Amino acid sequence: MDSRFIDTIPSLSYNDDMSDDKYAFVRALRMSGGDGANSYSANSLLQRRVLSMAKPILVKNTEEMMINLGFPKYIKVAELGCSSGQNTFLAISEIINTVNVLCQQLNKNPPEVDCCLNDLPENDFNTTFKFVPFFNEELMSTNKASYFVYGAPGSFYSRLFSRNSLHFIHSSYALHWLSKLPEKLENEKGSVYITSSSPQSVYKAYLNQFQKDFTMFLRLRSEEVVSNGRMVLTFVGRNTRNDPLFRDCCHFWTLLSKSLRDLVFEGLVSESKLDAFNMPFYDPNEQELKEAIRNEGSFEINDLETHGFDLGHSNCDDGEEDDDEAGYNEANAIRAVTEPMLVAHFGGDIIDILFDKYAYHVTKHSSCKNKTSVTLVVSLIKK
Repeated sequence: MDSRFIDTIPSLSYNDDMSDDKYAFVRALRMSGGDGANSYSANSLLQRRVLSMAKPILVKNTEEMMINLGFPKYIKVAELGCSSGQNTFLAISEIINTVNVLCQQLNKNPPEVDCCLNDLPENDFNTTFKFVPFFNEELMSTNKASYFVYGAPGSFYSRLFSRNSLHFIHSSYALHWLSKLPEKLENEKGSVYITSSSPQSVYKAYLNQFQKDFTMFLRLRSEEVVSNGRMVLTFVGRNTRNDPLFRDCCHFWTLLSKSLRDLVFEGLVSESKLDAFNMPFYDPNEQELKEAIRNEGSFEINDLETHGFDLGHSNCDDGEEDDDEAGYNEANAIRAVTEPMLVAHFGGDIIDILFDKYAYHVTKHSSCKNKTSVTLVVSLIKK
């Protein structure tokens, strides 16, 4: 590779002097790659269950899209924020299967399908593409449609595709991640995210950044999606409206803050280092989501559902594990989605002990019933 190109690649390695790039960890926003014990691929059963939960809306909108567009001979589908591993192909497979079944039922020729997998350039696309042969083998046994898989690296807060080229977009558990930390964000002492003790300005800063980002996302997709094209988007959201600051005691970022404070107390992390770390994340409620869609104006809401959220059973197939196992599972699930950012800011030496602390705090709060996190599933139609 040309050394001139290598020199332009931003480093995501940990640097104790963050003055050159105060928020270098935001650039490290990606799921843990590979297929090892701590990888996203091995710790994403929650995301798989969310995809299953959203399946009725996905199937319904795929069928409506095909009918309203008059059964085109070619469709282009994009999976935004695909991450890595087998989950990447679940929604794409469902869309292709739905199209094939519908065409058989109505005696139509199935279209050719381009399947575009998008995530940030640092995403582990290699692990994802290793699953393509299994994806092809499964679909070839049941489908007559021709389909082709592509990678589309880049931020979905920028243009990714040519104008009027996409027929269907799917994104699950990606759009609650922000493009950057909010501007003018007051230091959250000892916390990585909004808490009940945060000033209102912190909530407003996060909400403002979410509104900017999601509005930009909708505007860009409106240029890329054909008229009457569809999007099905799934978020981590919240069900609190009266107090926008409230997050319950077992909220995943509340537990991460507790665990980091333990390391500060033990002298493994400096207090200033913790105070300088905030999550580029926002969990909107239904009203905030509706307002952003209505104000941008390019799409109309077709479906909007709210579902429960139970991270504690994220890696248990039957949901019957004990408290210690639930704590371990939840810690692994959070580690899989945060480790690259945490390493970029704090270094890698603390990670194992940090998530041992996290698992402990999960078990201590296992009786928490007043959970504020929910899953929001929305389908949109391009006007």
